[in-house]
Amino acid sequence: MKIGLIGQGAIARYVTDALSPSTHEVVAVLLRPERARVNVPLEFGSVDALPTDIDVMIDCAGHTALAAYGPPLLARGTDVITVSLGALADQVTAEALEDAATAGQSKLHLASGAIGALDCLRAARIGTLDTVTYIGRKPPQGWIGSPADDVLDLAGLTQGAHTHFEGTARQAALAYPKNANVAAAVALAGLGFDATRVQLIADADISHNIHEVTAAGDFGSFQFQISGKALPDNPRSSALAAMSVVAKLDQLSAAVTL
Repeated sequence: MKIGLIGQGAIARYVTDALSPSTHEVVAVLLRPERARVNVPLEFGSVDALPTDIDVMIDCAGHTALAAYGPPLLARGTDVITVSLGALADQVTAEALEDAATAGQSKLHLASGAIGALDCLRAARIGTLDTVTYIGRKPPQGWIGSPADDVLDLAGLTQGAHTHFEGTARQAALAYPKNANVAAAVALAGLGFDATRVQLIADADISHNIHEVTAAGDFGSFQFQISGKALPDNPRSSALAAMSVVAKLDQLSAAVTL
């Protein structure tokens, strides 16, 4: 497959390295116009300038990039893979993406990101799914640059767990666009943005990001927890989120999928 990337941050670098030994080929990188260098063949500053034979674009640049580039890419018939699931908490963005995919007969593929158990949630909602709660814990430095800065002295936290947000998945995804994509993934798989409860915690006693999902309904109940490492060059980017992008691409190109 011919692959295009949106952005060139930590996740994009991981995806590029992971794809280098495969039969997939990265043929384009879409950047803001002021960042695209004219003397670099793979860099493009607009959707219109991209090659027309790209099979799928991979969004590695966050909510704003998905909202800006997703609709025109989908409208022209190009599939998009994204881990920026929190962008769908904005109803205007969600409708624009869906309308564009319908018009272009393309698909927006949501990579699961840093959390598992989403297949269980998707199955459980076929019956009655009563409650879904997501708790996200990160070391204090993982929340720097987020609204947690306004609630806690992140640089001064040396011990203990400190909650800085409690609310719905929609509120979390809109307020924490760089930190709450996992909450959005849980919401989309289960009860939706407004019925999924979220708690976000800065925990000075941990070194990894810890994600926990609990759910109950007709199926019974479950509790899922994962302790995930961040990418080495960005403490806000989950290694598993980057891996899930490559896994989604493999799924799309496989003859048999699970």
